[in-house]
Amino acid sequence: MSTTLAAGTAARPAAATRLAWLDALRGIGAVAVLLEHALPWFMPQLRPYWFNLGMYGVLVFFLVSGYIIPVSLEGRGDVRAFWLSRIFRLYPIYLLVVAAVLVMAVWLPVREQVPRDLASVSAHLTMLLDVVHLGGLADTMWTLSYEMVFYLLVTALFVLGLHLRSGTFAVGFGAAAVGAGLVLAAPVLTGLWPAYVSGVVFVAGMACLLTGRFRTAGACVLGAMAVVLLIFSGFTPWFGAAILAVMFTGTAVRRWEQGTGTLRPVAAAAVLVALAPVWAVQADWWWVQPGVWITTMVLAGVTFAGAMALRRRRLPGFLVWLGLISYSVYLLHHPLLRAAHAVLGDVRAMGTVTQAGVVAGFVAGVLGLSWITYRYVELPMQNLGRRLARGARSLQQVEPGRP
Repeated sequence: MSTTLAAGTAARPAAATRLAWLDALRGIGAVAVLLEHALPWFMPQLRPYWFNLGMYGVLVFFLVSGYIIPVSLEGRGDVRAFWLSRIFRLYPIYLLVVAAVLVMAVWLPVREQVPRDLASVSAHLTMLLDVVHLGGLADTMWTLSYEMVFYLLVTALFVLGLHLRSGTFAVGFGAAAVGAGLVLAAPVLTGLWPAYVSGVVFVAGMACLLTGRFRTAGACVLGAMAVVLLIFSGFTPWFGAAILAVMFTGTAVRRWEQGTGTLRPVAAAAVLVALAPVWAVQADWWWVQPGVWITTMVLAGVTFAGAMALRRRRLPGFLVWLGLISYSVYLLHHPLLRAAHAVLGDVRAMGTVTQAGVVAGFVAGVLGLSWITYRYVELPMQNLGRRLARGARSLQQVEPGRP
């Protein structure tokens, strides 16, 4: 591990166990999303249209999550420890950004896509925003919906002993994406009630997972709810199913690496995801046109495969460092982008040199602030989550009958 990363990892006891190539991929994905959002506001002439830079970054993120999350749960062998770790990983900086956006609302109005009612509170609490068709306080929060759906479903599969069938689920969700694209033009479950109901079920289900009471039932209900919301309540049903196919594809790659699966499901799922928007009723975005969509998919897949091929080599320390702060970068940059635009005005009307300086300064500012929030918010909370997870595993040893 390079000296560039040493300062960041010295305070992190578990850093030696991390997979550096996955951190590098997270860093690449975060910067891609950052540039996708910043370039149209500051330097639109540099934004590529032959592929979608932001979706490329998001697909890389989803492949990484698929690769690592199920194996993380299996490695712990303890649902309670897994969720304690996830909660302290996901929520601290997320809640900080929520609070910051609400404070900024005195100056910058909250996005119009965010309802001003308790349904929005419920959707933000569960992170299931996109799959209950509600907007997030920060534009990038939509992807967290699919991360949460994946975590809930993986937990249900684990307690049922079905977690090794990753290839089957990758192909199944790919087929569901094609089918949903053909028959569903809009969410079937409409209104605000999915947000209210999912909020209640989520809290009750999490109580089951964390306390151990009715844990299997709670995990199954949460997993079933997640799939129903994904297909029938999400903004774009085919797209949600395609995302789950991509994530399970990442898991299938891990199974192949471990020698417990083949790459045939990976190839089949990739074809289905590529075809999903072709006949979809909801497919009027420029970036799901076949050429752009497939190019974006291929680039994300090649990036993941290339990093995996180099996983035993020393990677640039800066990329790995970017991966450590990637979650902060991902959540912070869009509110900061709105603030920068409000202060600077229309940068697009300025000269090229000025535009380049603004882009460079904005990126540097986001990275600097993200390092601060990682060091003083994310890292302490992650360490606390690890300590609680270790305590949960110790408790699991005296409760051998509970999964």
